[in-house]
Amino acid sequence: MKIWKRVQNAWPNHWFGATNGKKNPPKPRPVSGDTHLALARDSLRELLDDQRVPPPVRAALADEYRQLQLLLEKIEHGHIHIAVFGRVSVGKSALLNALLGEMRFSTSPLHGETTHAAHARWQEYDAGGVFLIDTPGINEIAGEAREQLAHNVAGRSDLVMFVVDGDLTDSELQALRQVKGVAQRLALVLNKVDRYTRAERDLLLGTLRQRTIGLIQPQDILTVAAHPAERIVILVDAEGNETETRRCPPPDVNALRERIWDILKAEGKTMAALNAGLFAGRFSDRLSREIIVIRRDLADSVVRKYCLAKGVAVALNPIPIADILAAIATDAAMIIHLSRVYGLPINRSEAGSLLKTISIQLAFLMGTVWAMHLAAAALKGISLGLSTIVTAGAQGAVAWYGTYVVGKAAEQYFAQGKSWGEGGPKRVVQDILNSLDRDSLLAQARDDILARLKPLL
Repeated sequence: MKIWKRVQNAWPNHWFGATNGKKNPPKPRPVSGDTHLALARDSLRELLDDQRVPPPVRAALADEYRQLQLLLEKIEHGHIHIAVFGRVSVGKSALLNALLGEMRFSTSPLHGETTHAAHARWQEYDAGGVFLIDTPGINEIAGEAREQLAHNVAGRSDLVMFVVDGDLTDSELQALRQVKGVAQRLALVLNKVDRYTRAERDLLLGTLRQRTIGLIQPQDILTVAAHPAERIVILVDAEGNETETRRCPPPDVNALRERIWDILKAEGKTMAALNAGLFAGRFSDRLSREIIVIRRDLADSVVRKYCLAKGVAVALNPIPIADILAAIATDAAMIIHLSRVYGLPINRSEAGSLLKTISIQLAFLMGTVWAMHLAAAALKGISLGLSTIVTAGAQGAVAWYGTYVVGKAAEQYFAQGKSWGEGGPKRVVQDILNSLDRDSLLAQARDDILARLKPLL
């Protein structure tokens, strides 16, 4: 989409492998994180304020527009979002509590304790604008909705910590790849390392690095003990008496905390801007698809209304030459209406030229049908009684079908930005004819027209 390309074009060329066709391209000038954020902010505002988006599309994408607004507010306030992602009970909530230094997120030995995304401000040093976000587990009961929620949160977060408590399972590896597809920055956190010996820990880290080649940088794979298990401690008093007690060691998350701060200091603003740009790009693609669906549905409704109007008009008019004139006028009006549906309005002269182009191909490919149309016109003028209604219905059905093909061809022309594509108009009309069940459409048209004609004749 144009908006995302606009943001992308502002990044340093070497990020995208551009060389301007030279073996030794000039060293790019650095672009500040503030510049990136300004571009991302402008892009999000353009998407939100675009008045060309039809109201039905805005209604269908209400949730996405809400997320877009939240993302814009996040950038305007300079906030950074860091989310955790992973299986149930790997210690996501405990990890966030350990980073915060307080119990802000609920933890429980029961599966599914976190049922919705929750966040808390990280009040440390200059971290007033950093928020930690907890998400439901990816394998919870009734997990489709919760997994989608977690996926959405990951897509809006600047840094995602994928938490595991052992070797990656197949489902975790698949989820990791999915998160990688939407997250701007990703770290893998091995929690509960206090359960392992040093040798086991080293072996496990080596395995995780091997499994995530191409997904996560080795320096972004870290170990923590967010909520270490209780340990038996022997206390010896002054007289040498021993007392056994249980104590929980303090959380060990220092290495992770330092790595997060290194990332934020080096990449924070640019990371947030890129994340916003990626979200804007995905939103633009979804918006385009929704607009296409809405336009196609509306265009189909327009075509069918003109088909019925033309079919009835042709069936009621006993003068063959008048039928032809009415057909041309109806089809031209339909083409003008379709051009407005697709936001590419044309005048009557342009509509006439487009109709002529389609009709030439249609006459060439549908010669026998048009011959039947002319024969029915001649018969209608000399028929009496019920046969007049039946013949008029047959002729009207043929006119209905012809307008339907014209409408579908014109619709495709406008959908492609007023272009016939590589195959030209002949290929478009041929493909439409091949895709239609002519007998079924003619029967449907005849029934609709006769239902309208009977009260009038």
